[in-house]
Amino acid sequence: MTKPMRWITTLLLLGVVALAVFVAAVLYDLNRSIAPIDQADADPSAEALEEKIARGEYIAHVSDCVACHTVPGEAPFAGGYGLETPFGELFASNITPDDETGIGGWELADFDRALRHGQGSNGYLYPAMPYTAYARLSDQDVSDLWAYMQTIEPVEHEVNENQFPFPYNQRWLLAGWNLLFFHEEATANELAQSQDPVERGRYLVEGAGHCSACHSPKNALGANSGEPLSGATLQGWHAPDLTPNAHTGLGKWSSEQVVDYLKSGTNEFAVAAGPMREAVENSTQYMTDEDLSAIAAYLQSVPESSHTAPQPLDAGEAAMRQGASIYATQCSACHVSHGEGVRQMIPSLVGNSQVNAPDPASLLQVVLKGAEGPDTYANPTGAGMPAFDWKLSDEEVANVLTYVRNSWGNAAEPVTAAEVATERDARGARSALKASRE
Repeated sequence: MTKPMRWITTLLLLGVVALAVFVAAVLYDLNRSIAPIDQADADPSAEALEEKIARGEYIAHVSDCVACHTVPGEAPFAGGYGLETPFGELFASNITPDDETGIGGWELADFDRALRHGQGSNGYLYPAMPYTAYARLSDQDVSDLWAYMQTIEPVEHEVNENQFPFPYNQRWLLAGWNLLFFHEEATANELAQSQDPVERGRYLVEGAGHCSACHSPKNALGANSGEPLSGATLQGWHAPDLTPNAHTGLGKWSSEQVVDYLKSGTNEFAVAAGPMREAVENSTQYMTDEDLSAIAAYLQSVPESSHTAPQPLDAGEAAMRQGASIYATQCSACHVSHGEGVRQMIPSLVGNSQVNAPDPASLLQVVLKGAEGPDTYANPTGAGMPAFDWKLSDEEVANVLTYVRNSWGNAAEPVTAAEVATERDARGARSALKASRE
């Protein structure tokens, strides 16, 4: 055997051994025992069970379970909702207690294994299910949530969850992802009951609320990377910086404004749109004022992101002049002439962190396709934003956004017509009538 052939043979043998070790590790991981939940109330009285279920319903709201596991307008928790990921579309499972198509045959241990350890009936769960955050849930909250889920109406609805192309449809490969990015932590039994608002807020933000799932940057494999809560772009929307950065984050927001936003979907600076509108409607509006205040306290305590303000464009530049003219005719009627907006209805554009965001994705979505206002108990008549895709050309959208992002103390990179065209095509927005005529 020649020397090159010996090297090739050796490498192949090493590869086979490595694969065998990896498969063995996967089988061990999927079959290893997990410490059982401490159930101090394993056999509650009828009254205690009612309270337990009510607590579980609250945890379901805080965890926003219904948003991913419910197709709008269809049975709650019956699954089938499509989740866009960089690797393809994933369909959320049926988590009603149906014996055949849901989780009716599960026990608490099975529920815990999926929720906090990322292992379901078909093997590893994809991290689109935020088990990396839910791993921080306390035993009590998991037990209460399980008690509530058993009260949901069973729905027979078969869901083909995994429609990823090869190799992403191979769930066993997620053992490697977990090895790299998922480090199971001790459950937060004490933190969940903390009387310290900051610690309680940390439990809610990092655990049940899974805010990092959208608001933290991601690497090429979809894992959190970079500065936590410093903002990220997912599904065509920019989830903004939640740190105390005064330019791109919440540095200018008071605690009361954070609470108002999470409770009603609106405040002086923002109106929830896109995925955040769904989060407010399905989740945060149901949270207690104490928990919302705790979230605000925690977000004000985290390290400020490193985003800095660029030099704003000169008002005399062509894009700024054209943008100012478009703003005056198309935007000022609602956002008023100097961008102040209308209190609790139309957000101010002045010092607006989303306006100053490094990525204008959300602004492009809202201008091109419009946005529904949030429908909450605290604000049942939220104002929406009309679509301008039919009315403004790519260059006009780019110029007006460039103007808004560099006026009234704002400072952000200009938007280009090419970016608008790309977004228009990606989101299925209409062509401008004038462009169609030309």
